[in-house]
Amino acid sequence: MTAAGSRARVDALREALATRVVVADGAMGTMLQAQDPTLDDFQQLEGCNEILNVTRPDIVRSVHEAYYAVGVDCVETNTFGANHTAAGEYDIADRVFELSESGARIAREVADEFTASTGQQRWVLGSMGPGTKLPSLGHIDYASLRDGYQRNAEGLLAGGADALIVETTQDLLQTKSGLVGARRAMDALGVSVPLICSLAFETTGVMLLGSEIGAALTALEPLGIDLIGLNCSTGPAEMNEHLRHLARHSRTPLMCMPNAGLPILTKDGAHFPLSPSAMADAQETFVREYGLSLVGGCCGTTPEHLRQVVERVRGTRPTVREPRPEPGAASLYQTVPFRQDTAYMAIGERT
Repeated sequence: MTAAGSRARVDALREALATRVVVADGAMGTMLQAQDPTLDDFQQLEGCNEILNVTRPDIVRSVHEAYYAVGVDCVETNTFGANHTAAGEYDIADRVFELSESGARIAREVADEFTASTGQQRWVLGSMGPGTKLPSLGHIDYASLRDGYQRNAEGLLAGGADALIVETTQDLLQTKSGLVGARRAMDALGVSVPLICSLAFETTGVMLLGSEIGAALTALEPLGIDLIGLNCSTGPAEMNEHLRHLARHSRTPLMCMPNAGLPILTKDGAHFPLSPSAMADAQETFVREYGLSLVGGCCGTTPEHLRQVVERVRGTRPTVREPRPEPGAASLYQTVPFRQDTAYMAIGERT
């Protein structure tokens, strides 16, 4: 597609997010594993799902097709681990751009096919996962992480992603590195797409390193993100109070992609107990009470989960919110002509 066509598609996504509830897809990894890829498919890198973008694009396509077929507006790319630290665990950090670009291209092709065949515009969210190292604990330096995310984002944009989602973040410094890397990629390529920030909160109510929802919002909102919210870690029930806080205090539009409940360990592995109808109930309530603009699913969710979510929220406008931001140190950067520092800002932190 031409650059003008890509801009028109991105503009349509921005318009959709501003005027109605947009529905994304659900779990990716379990859908891929269900097709029993071989060790050769993984190029002997067992568990590296991103390799399948190159070796078995047919499997990856089938997952995207299954979600688009139930009516979702957008899918996430199979690039959750296509970042510097996660790929580095397999000694393939030099393939981050390749795996990111191929993952986005597969999703783009499927999205365009469904757009043409159904008349419903479909979009692609470029997934940027948290990686395996926490900079706040000194596992990796900030600049290396930021530059790795920039490469990740450049590949996603080159492959045709309509938005970038820095997701499942557990460390505010890691979150900032992903967001800044994504911005740098857009600047380098001369494009502008929506930038989504999705946080992972534990059952304890805080992020992995102890950050509370108010601290996260205060630290991240000045970075100019287009949506903020939660995904993974828990089911919707455990996200309720965090979303309530965001609805009351966030100037930024909201999103939510929960797991299908808290996992139950069985002899056959983790089982996610939340039914499709219960997930649809939760997302319908969140849209009504908290004004979510983007909803979807994470671990344990299936096309059937998303089919029922689509049925519940199709055509719904997000509830109008009247947020009252809480003053914080980072608020300074929203009211004076300073640029937000990308260094870690500890606000009300505890460990």
